[in-house]
Amino acid sequence: MSDAYLPLLIQLILATGLACLIVGVSHVMGERRKKDTAITDTAYECGVKAEGLVHTRFSVKFYITAMLFILFDIEVVFLIPWSFIYRDFLAANMSILGPILFFFGVLVLGLFYEVKKGALEWEK
Repeated sequence: MSDAYLPLLIQLILATGLACLIVGVSHVMGERRKKDTAITDTAYECGVKAEGLVHTRFSVKFYITAMLFILFDIEVVFLIPWSFIYRDFLAANMSILGPILFFFGVLVLGLFYEVKKGALEWEK
């Protein structure tokens, strides 16, 4: 095996070992392991007994806001590589500013559309 892959192999072994350790400790010391508790078959959050309904219903507005956050957060995934290669394109006398401005324009139009439709207003 090449020495270049040794750090990757060590990291994979450590990550797998840590994940197994955490799951094992949770299984041994978790609330569900103790049979004398009243919450053996109920849902719990960090060992705290549940109060009220276990499965509360969320408003659709919550999901819409979450989807909009994900949609507009994805743009960062496209902007980071663009910022890294922008200098290389300038060195080759190629401008990529037009496509990225078009990308921003589409995002801004989408944001204005969502604001106009009232998707970001909690109380309607």
